[in-house]
Amino acid sequence: MTLYENPLTPAGSAKPADGDAGRMFQMITGYWVTQVVRTAAELNIADHLAAGPSTAADIASAESLDPSATFRFLRACVAVDLATCDDGEHFTATRLLDTLRTDRSGSLRDLALWGGMTSHWRPWERLVDAVRTGEGQAEAVMGNDLFGYFTEHTDEGALFTAAMSAMTEGAVEHLARVIDLAGTETVVDIGGAAGAFVQRLMTRHPSLRGTVLDLPHIADAAVKSAASAGVSDRFDFVGGDFFDSAPAGDVFLLKYVLHDWDDESAVRILRTCRTSLNPGGRILVAELVVEINDATALPPLMDLNMLTLANGGRERSRPEFEKLFQEAGLRLTRVTPSASLVSILEAVPA
Repeated sequence: MTLYENPLTPAGSAKPADGDAGRMFQMITGYWVTQVVRTAAELNIADHLAAGPSTAADIASAESLDPSATFRFLRACVAVDLATCDDGEHFTATRLLDTLRTDRSGSLRDLALWGGMTSHWRPWERLVDAVRTGEGQAEAVMGNDLFGYFTEHTDEGALFTAAMSAMTEGAVEHLARVIDLAGTETVVDIGGAAGAFVQRLMTRHPSLRGTVLDLPHIADAAVKSAASAGVSDRFDFVGGDFFDSAPAGDVFLLKYVLHDWDDESAVRILRTCRTSLNPGGRILVAELVVEINDATALPPLMDLNMLTLANGGRERSRPEFEKLFQEAGLRLTRVTPSASLVSILEAVPA
């Protein structure tokens, strides 16, 4: 293969040797696409093309860009399926680009921005060191762990929070559809931030009471979110530390919580929940479940993301979850997949 061949050509469309080389070239240069997507988000390309086709000159004028460079950038967007251009001048958004629109519920724009910024981008530069040492690399490149960095760089921290909220919004409805809450009166969302998950369950179950346990400074956002969802009369926020104690409940939710922590810390969180469970209660853990031969690459790659960014964070396999539950005095009873890649692992006191 030469550099003049298309690295995005599907492997099956070339001779076997060339196909393999083409795929490898695409993998080696994958970071180019990451920054194309980030730049498209930064320059609001999806919003500019939302009303219909536009020229590079028009977008350059609106965003104060160099017209020639804007045309070259949009041409690259066509190459990675973010746009089409049939007449060589006017660019049209694809459905893929529309996922970055700011007026869309669950927009991935904030995630696209954060994915190419310091707190995500720089630790990945040191993946080899993370594999050598088993330790996260955020502090090595930023002088602080991820969340410590966010306290010093509040704009990037706010972007991270918004990106995580968008990811939650995309998965919550899928998860809510597979959770059986028959006979449940109270649900406690551990580390639930503003409460999007439990509030979605409350809207589906009009008699359900919901509580979020999280750090005190999140209280105002949670109260506003509950009001927006129309569930304020059945919602409570408790400021506290899930390592220490939790309010009583019939069902405990832990969505994307355990993957932030090493095994010892995860067991401590689960023990806190077990202690506060009402008789007959359950713990529902919403996480990716990693297997060797995953049909999708996301779970094992997300595991590397946790390895690189977080100290002790990881995605886990079913046997690894079973071990955590056992050490916390719990028993895994079922694993329920959802239409998203996230599954619900249900545990009860052993």
